[in-house]
Formats: sequence, C-alpha cells, structure tokens
Amino acid sequence: MNWPILAIFIFATLLAAATGAYFRPGQWYRTLAKPAWTPPNWAFPVAWTIIYAMIASAGYVFTVAATPAERVVPLTVFGIQLALNAAWSPLFFGAHRMGWALADILVMIVAIAATIVLFTQISPVSGALLLPYLVWSAFASYLNYTILRLNDPRRRAAIRQSAAG
Repeated sequence: MNWPILAIFIFATLLAAATGAYFRPGQWYRTLAKPAWTPPNWAFPVAWTIIYAMIASAGYVFTVAATPAERVVPLTVFGIQLALNAAWSPLFFGAHRMGWALADILVMIVAIAATIVLFTQISPVSGALLLPYLVWSAFASYLNYTILRLNDPRRRAAIRQSAAG
C-alpha cells in the first residue's frame, strides 16, 4: 500500500466533495417542482459518499498499476472530471443556474467515460470502480434536465394559463 499516493487521491476527492457540502440544497431547491421519481434528500449524501470513495480508490488503483509515462493523460482526464464534479453544486445550488449545471454534468459524463476507457487499458479494476459514478451521474443529469424543464418560467406560465382558461 502506497499511503502517500492514497492520501493524494483521498484529499483530491474530498476537495471535490467539499463543494457539495458547502453548496447544499436549501429553501430555493425545496420550492422547485421536481419529478415524482426524485430520490429522497437523504439518498444523495449516502450515494455520493460511496461514489467518492470509489473515485479515490479508482485513482489509487490506476496509479499504482501504471508506469509514470502511462499516467499522464489518464490522470489529466481524471482531474478534469473531478473539477467538473466540483463545479456542479456551486452552479446548481449556489448560482441557481440549472442550465449551466446541466452543461457541466454532461461534459463531466464524457470525461468520466473517457477516464473509464483510459483507466481500463491499464487496470480493468480501476475502470470498473468508476462505473457506478458514471451511472449515478447519468441519472443525476436526467434529474437536472427534468427539474430545469419543470421550472422553466415559460413552461410554468403556459401551465398556469391552460389551467385558468
């Protein structure tokens, strides 16, 4: 076990997770229209805690399996997806920019998929550890999209108008 390398991945993942801990759903989020299939609020921190542990583990497993020359591109893409992950909560919960958050998470999904492909070439286990992250992020992007649509002011006005008339 290479403890310094593991510590780096734990720290980097905790930094990304910190934005979600700081920019939390609040009153604004509670007032949004959400689809009936929205998971309960308690499910998100549970899922993300597990996923962040798997992200850190994947980075560690890949790094110890790869040579220094093999690490450069995959770890760059890994860092990009982690930065995009860190940006989502400030965009959605902090700035209330659901469209920007959706764009962020869609690019993040591409970066996660690329990381999986790159990691799997060296360590299939490291790529497999990221699959739940990809699935959860795809689900979260669809939830983001649905909430955006349900709360579009033009759509809400049209619904109110058709109900009144």
